[in-house]
Amino acid sequence: MRKKKTFLRFFVFLLMLLTAAGTGGVFLSREPSEVTRLRKAEVPEEDEGHQEYYFKQLDKDEKRAYREILEGVRKREEEFYVTLSADDKVDKVYHAVLKDHQELFWAHNREMIYKTTFKGRDYCLFSPGYSYTEGEIKEISEAMETAFQEVLSLLPAEAGDYEKAKTVYTYLIDLASYEVSEHDQSIAGIFWKKSAVCAGYAGAAQYLLERLNVPCIYVEGDAADSDLSHAWNIVEIDGQNYYMDVTNGDQPEFLEGDAAVLKEHKTTMYDYFCPFPKEYEAIYTPSGEFTVPSCSMEDKNFYVLNDACFDAYNWQEIYEYCCIRLDNGSAVVRFKFRTQQEFDKAYKDWIEGNSAEKVAQYYMSLYGREQIEYHYGVLENLKTIYFMF
Repeated sequence: MRKKKTFLRFFVFLLMLLTAAGTGGVFLSREPSEVTRLRKAEVPEEDEGHQEYYFKQLDKDEKRAYREILEGVRKREEEFYVTLSADDKVDKVYHAVLKDHQELFWAHNREMIYKTTFKGRDYCLFSPGYSYTEGEIKEISEAMETAFQEVLSLLPAEAGDYEKAKTVYTYLIDLASYEVSEHDQSIAGIFWKKSAVCAGYAGAAQYLLERLNVPCIYVEGDAADSDLSHAWNIVEIDGQNYYMDVTNGDQPEFLEGDAAVLKEHKTTMYDYFCPFPKEYEAIYTPSGEFTVPSCSMEDKNFYVLNDACFDAYNWQEIYEYCCIRLDNGSAVVRFKFRTQQEFDKAYKDWIEGNSAEKVAQYYMSLYGREQIEYHYGVLENLKTIYFMF
């Protein structure tokens, strides 16, 4: 009897091992108490100080997992339980956390994700993978706070959403440069190393605007007719949604010219701050992982607000506009058109033709110069023409 009982135990144990080995996971006969506790825990619908736009798109189980991942990453735990196991769901939830919480810069690399699943169980052990030492995290966090305080110092007490968003856009362009590096995918690159790519710019914009109580989300997608990825923002201004692309606004090589680089003539490319929605959507398309707010308004566009957007092309009207800009001390003259047809007419006269020389002559007479070097720039996708002296 004793031998038979021993053999039976051995057989059951061997069967359990074979079952586990056949699935690629780990077999556990009982759910860990920590998982049971997580399933019973209350799931908050809000996290103070954060908009959590993507959290709101998750189902009940995904929201629970979102809170579990958020807590684990905030505490920088190397491994923790999550009450989901399917790859697509875990990935979706983790992406939502990172998009909603740009301050979690130490977990910015999505490729370094590991998880252990368990046969027949809907939970996993999640290992995000982290960057930076504790000392570096402290240093980066201090740089983030310094940046926020600098932005605050640029804003009047009564600043509204538009002024806050425009100030953040300009501040980040002045602060950082577009550069590929090991820190380029998070806000650490922007605030700490003063350089990043689109992910860093968009993340930094969301971080600052969220702290300024302006709703702003991080959006990922691709360039139209291309597999090149890109990241940008959608910001809510006075109850309406607008695109904001700080990365494309940071093109110092575009703004050439002797006077244009002087501090008193400092110029920022605002073409990608509240651009016309249809024009921007023809350039970039968001990924399909989550839905994003639609944008339809043109009223906050820089050219609309500055009477530099023209419905129809008229040579004299454009010439007079350029002269007025120069009279006001500008070293950069820029204007745009609503339609491709009118833009093409202007392009033929002012870029292919010699109309720009007329403005250059006016500039020389205005400042008593005998000669002047000027440059031009064209943003064809946005139907914009620049002249820089």
